[in-house]
Amino acid sequence: MNGRALLRVAALVGWFAVAAPLHLLTRATGRSRWPRRFLRVATRIMGARLTVEGAPLAPGTLIVANHTSWLDIPLLAGATGCAFVSKQEVRGHPLLRWLADQNATIYVDRSDRRGMPAQAQAIRAGLARGQALAIFPEATTGDGGTLLPFKPALLSAVAPPPDGVTVRPVAVDYNGAAPEFGWHGDETGKDNARRVLGRRGSVPVTVRLLDPLPPLKDRKALAGMARDAIAAALAPSGVAPAGL
Repeated sequence: MNGRALLRVAALVGWFAVAAPLHLLTRATGRSRWPRRFLRVATRIMGARLTVEGAPLAPGTLIVANHTSWLDIPLLAGATGCAFVSKQEVRGHPLLRWLADQNATIYVDRSDRRGMPAQAQAIRAGLARGQALAIFPEATTGDGGTLLPFKPALLSAVAPPPDGVTVRPVAVDYNGAAPEFGWHGDETGKDNARRVLGRRGSVPVTVRLLDPLPPLKDRKALAGMARDAIAAALAPSGVAPAGL
């Protein structure tokens, strides 16, 4: 790990030491705003300069977003205050699980086809809390230059959407630098984190809150519309849908 990465890690630990007690104190008296505050500052420490474009999210919005890097998670949460639908494996990492739990993460096992109805119900219950909820239908991170196919299974929770729920595609745009942040192939999580945190300078990242999708009963059509909207938003930055 180079010196730049070590400095960023030290700054993140120091910021966590400040924010975590304030979060726990605030949570004891009601809903805490500190997870969003912590993550927004953390992304800046990690070298991202965040800009948000588009109309604000309504309560109970399901965000459908592209997925390039683990950095997408703090960027989206810092930009919108959303919670996430996360893969079950996160529960096996004590620190990651604690951090995820502070932001009301919902865990799903994508390989459990029989559990899909219960997972859809958990997503609907999460949306009923009023906090925006984000899913990554690519189901994995990518190389930064390709938008992978969207898996529609989790969208069964909003096809059709419950009353008061809106589905919004959201493009996380690294403005041409996404290949420098992509996490794919045989690269380990530790190696990717070292590379991202050790990167020189900063990168502008735009979180584009795109227009809401119409209510649809077909989850595959919903996934296709979301992917098309995100692909159009990312095209100027050189990201192309897989297969084109």
